[in-house]
Amino acid sequence: MKAFRSLRILISISRTETPFSKTHLPQNFTRRSYSAQANLDEPTSVNGDSVFDSSQYSIEDPVKKPKQQPNWEKGYRERVERELFPQEKQSSEEKDRSRILAKALLEAALESADDELGDGEVREEDQKSLNVGIIGPPNAGKSSLTNFMVGTKVAAASRKTNTTTHEVLGVLTKGDTQVCFFDTPGLMLKKSGYGYKDIKARVQNAWTSVDLFDVLIVMFDVHRHLTCPDSRVVRLITYMGEEANPKQKRILCMNKVDLVEKKKDLLKVAEEFQNLPAYERYFMISGLKGSGVKDLSQYLMDQAVTKPWEEDPFTMSEEVMKNISLEVVRERLLDHVHQEVPYGVEHRLVDWREQRDGSLRIEQHLITPKLSQRKILVGKSGSKIGRIGIEANEELRRIMNRKVHLILKVLLK
Repeated sequence: MKAFRSLRILISISRTETPFSKTHLPQNFTRRSYSAQANLDEPTSVNGDSVFDSSQYSIEDPVKKPKQQPNWEKGYRERVERELFPQEKQSSEEKDRSRILAKALLEAALESADDELGDGEVREEDQKSLNVGIIGPPNAGKSSLTNFMVGTKVAAASRKTNTTTHEVLGVLTKGDTQVCFFDTPGLMLKKSGYGYKDIKARVQNAWTSVDLFDVLIVMFDVHRHLTCPDSRVVRLITYMGEEANPKQKRILCMNKVDLVEKKKDLLKVAEEFQNLPAYERYFMISGLKGSGVKDLSQYLMDQAVTKPWEEDPFTMSEEVMKNISLEVVRERLLDHVHQEVPYGVEHRLVDWREQRDGSLRIEQHLITPKLSQRKILVGKSGSKIGRIGIEANEELRRIMNRKVHLILKVLLK
């Protein structure tokens, strides 16, 4: 019975159906088919028939948010990317192309044009942030670690003590996580338990900001501790490790392990401070060479909490760039001028101007209190200040990825 009914339906359809019969078309089909008319001003006639040529019109792309480009040289940060975040190699044959393509098409279909993000951009609700403070005695390698973690020079690093005279900010952004490093001046504890204030080097008191960081890194030179221990450094480590802060995580970093010949001695130092309850982790690193820094950076990334980023991950602000220019010149000043002379120099940024050709004009004044110090800083026929300016100018060009005109003037107070 079912077969007979199906046969009857097929016969009735074959007798009545016409390919272009108007009776089977919707009532408004004819009106809709001519709703897209050609522009009469354009030549759209072929053999007397009306033609709509899509090649005569251009479909405007939806307005997309321009992708931000970093204003620093990409090659300058290749080292930190290679050391801290190595990429796993994977051949194209091992990838499931169909799965990746299907996922990409699905994400593109679900997201609107307004929600599209450029490379490196993260939605505010997905951003993670962490503030890390680095404290320790003078010449412990705090600035070298900050520069290595950030991937560019933000703080002056020198073999001389008390190189850092104020708090310096460095920012590391990877994926959805941003870590802000605060390099502080060297701290010491006297027998009375109170900290030193080195007026000659203009070291600001950093004790007031110790409890403001999410994570506090207490760093010391383990090589110096093994060869020539300093009781003031031990008091500082002990003082920071005795009292735990419930709102802050503290870690102890033994720096300059590359200078220690017998690695077994490092275990003795770790056992010396293992009973301090405030320290959650112990790290043995080399801030200059990068040994052990990968584990430290991964630990800090894991401690980040959901919080909007405070700094732009793509561009350095003008304030940060000004500070970097001062730090670079100060580092060269400490390298080429010795004894007490560089510590008595008053360093000022006088002019910061962008030229029409895209270059940057930076003028800094070095003010000395004595005429004899001014002569030492200038050198014979300006050779010393000229060498400082040339080396600093070259490094600023690499950091800022643009042409820089650095002008240094030595004045007498």
